[in-house]
Amino acid sequence: MLLILPKSTLTSISVPYLWESQTGGDLSLDSTLGDLPLYDFQVVLASSVRTLVQQFERHPLLPGVIIVDPQENSTSEFLGMISRRDLLEFFLRPRGLELFLDQSLDVLYSYVRTPVLVLPAQTTILAATQQSLKRTAPGYIDPIVVQGNWSSSGDYPWMVSYRLLNSHELNLAYWQIRGIETQVRYERTQVQLLQSEKMASLGRLVDGVAHEILDPVGFIWGNLTHLVTYSDGLIELLDAYESHYTQKFPAIEQLKQEIEFDFLRQDFPRILSSIKSGTERLSKLATSLQNFCHIDEIHPKPADLHSHLDSILLLMKSRINREIDVVKNYGHLPPVSCYVGQLSQVFINILIHGFDALLNQLVRQDWVNEYSISPGLESGKAPQIVITTTIIGLDSSPGENLSPPERWVSISIADNGPGLSAEEQQKILDSFSNLKRTEKETSLSLSYHIVTAKHGGQLKLRSQPGIGTEFEILLPFI
Repeated sequence: MLLILPKSTLTSISVPYLWESQTGGDLSLDSTLGDLPLYDFQVVLASSVRTLVQQFERHPLLPGVIIVDPQENSTSEFLGMISRRDLLEFFLRPRGLELFLDQSLDVLYSYVRTPVLVLPAQTTILAATQQSLKRTAPGYIDPIVVQGNWSSSGDYPWMVSYRLLNSHELNLAYWQIRGIETQVRYERTQVQLLQSEKMASLGRLVDGVAHEILDPVGFIWGNLTHLVTYSDGLIELLDAYESHYTQKFPAIEQLKQEIEFDFLRQDFPRILSSIKSGTERLSKLATSLQNFCHIDEIHPKPADLHSHLDSILLLMKSRINREIDVVKNYGHLPPVSCYVGQLSQVFINILIHGFDALLNQLVRQDWVNEYSISPGLESGKAPQIVITTTIIGLDSSPGENLSPPERWVSISIADNGPGLSAEEQQKILDSFSNLKRTEKETSLSLSYHIVTAKHGGQLKLRSQPGIGTEFEILLPFI
């Protein structure tokens, strides 16, 4: 309580009212000042100081009062704010109570006027707290004036735009949100650690399986070379016998017919060639699995990005439609220091995005061709994905002579699909932010985090509706 004063009729001051939070106290990272308890208490300059003090006595939690000047068109002009602390400090001065208690508010306000922090109701609690703490002492403990579109609870219809927020309530809400943010980060970290452990275990399992596949493949490949040599020698021996011994024996001729010797001689080299081709393909597939499973790396290592891109395309061969053409424009890239396992995941995510866009376009084209009134309508350009690698400078053209600090490794993956609208592009770019990643992590947002946070690079998106979409990965070349 400030003072013990005799009761009087409050004829020129509205009744203070506390607007409770509409969220029930449940706050989130997006909560604003409008979600906090706000005091609606506004007075005009012609009000009596005595009646104002009585209101402060009746409402001990009231942090201050808003000063307004009513206009003729039933609106009001915001003039300022007097906090409970400023009013008490002023009355504690020598003869302060005697000089100003029975004066009008405009006289007192001319002496206690101080800078006021006014913020829109849509301001987030985190941003408002930062601005509040920037105020000089002791002003940072004063209430904040919140501006919004509200109806008035008092006697004056023009007092509708401003309410007071206790700085203590703001600080409590700020630390509550920080606690929520910390909990979200902790849970997210736990999920990431669990996922990383699962992927690392899967990587070790795949690596072991690939190793077990490569061992017998190595035996087959090593013996296959000798088998080809032996078969060629046996056929040459048979040819030599036939050329020196012209006499034909009925038993031998019958056996040759039974085993179809002429066909066997022609088909045997083709069988060996087929076995060699299958063994080579199986070896490449197992090697690709080994390259892809290094996802638990602790330190970056030099890697051949071209071979890893080829391995990924080989693993995704079953997903690639025969109608989709993959063009590889590989430049001259030396080994790049990177987390190649995680970078392979980025390549896969972007390639899947491009393949899905092209497959959807093919389905639409097939549907149009099947149900079109004009059956001879041209289906359009052939679907294509172009992978381009080169060393560039951010402000230069490819191929220029660049000093090491300016060089970046560029991996561009572009498709000629339907492209993305402005809204779709903005949605993808928004998913790259940390706030959106805490809500929902997508494959592209994960790719952005791997490129930027793990490699110090950049992930750029370019798209035009009807032309196609391009993702460019920029890695610093050290």
